Amino acid sequence: MIKAKAYAAQSSTSPLAPFQLERRSPNPNDVVIQIAYCGICHSDIHTARGEWGPTDYPCVPGHEIVGKVIQVGKKVKKFKVGDLAGVGCFVDSCGKCSPCKSHEEQFCENHAVYTYASTELDGKTRTFGGYSTHITVKDKYVLKVKKGLPLERVAPLLCAGITTYSPLKRYGTKKGKKVGVVGLGGLGHMAVKLAKAMGAEVTVFSTSPDKQADAKRLGAKNFLITKDPKNFSNYAGKLDLIIDTVSAEHDFAPYLSTLKIGGIMVLVGVPPESSKLRSTSLIGGRKHLAGSLIGGIKETQEMLDFCARKKVFSDIELIPAEKINEAYERTIKGQVKYRFVIDAETF
Repeated sequence: MIKAKAYAAQSSTSPLAPFQLERRSPNPNDVVIQIAYCGICHSDIHTARGEWGPTDYPCVPGHEIVGKVIQVGKKVKKFKVGDLAGVGCFVDSCGKCSPCKSHEEQFCENHAVYTYASTELDGKTRTFGGYSTHITVKDKYVLKVKKGLPLERVAPLLCAGITTYSPLKRYGTKKGKKVGVVGLGGLGHMAVKLAKAMGAEVTVFSTSPDKQADAKRLGAKNFLITKDPKNFSNYAGKLDLIIDTVSAEHDFAPYLSTLKIGGIMVLVGVPPESSKLRSTSLIGGRKHLAGSLIGGIKETQEMLDFCARKKVFSDIELIPAEKINEAYERTIKGQVKYRFVIDAETF
């Protein structure tokens, strides 16, 4: 076994605190990674605090992981000791169902094994995430990271990056397309950067006028303040695609009005309340409302390679482990530009 230092929540109300855990020694197809950095995703907060249903404690969050390979199993050919590697939102799946065979392992029909707060395929062994010094993962579910990149800025690509890349790519974002991004946070700022890198003209929808300068810096051409309904009329029927990253209740209708005929609005944020939708918002203009999760391993690797070529990385604030709880509170208040990343050397 490999001893690892970590930070864990012991209950839904306790702050995260130092924790010791053991990772398995590498099986023939395993890769052991010494973690360098791990991003803080809002999903970590929801899970640690039991806001998405019951959580088994202790809980070690973290699924935006980058680091260095320090051990490999005897059958591993994809990685060697010293390689840089990444781990995203899941670490195993059945490999036999239709989604798995179609490189959509995140939709595994039998058991997608999430990086933390989940169980291995045996249904019993619990998974612990990247707020730790080491992790052991099957080589098939580990991503290659090119050398020479700013690893602390690469880490959030493993969730925020693929969550926004996947729908942008699926719905044909390219030069000549007009893309709207709702919300300029951890997900939203990556959607802006990626859409711009794909060649699209980007419009940011935000409730915060003070984010306009950042939106332009990140690559947006247009900025719309959503608090005034009149502002939407200037963009009626102009956009091909909207990526909605907001995790609070909001009315979809004004945003749908900015889509062209046949346009698509994709939800990647998860509001806690059910959303209401007037059918006429879709019927008029034959518009589409869709959802998107993350991507499979193949698409996630594609995203990492794209970001390396285009030099697209997350804007981050690097913190020591002792500031995780403070970072949680600041994330909830939107006081980060735009992703907290933990330096694993501080565990």
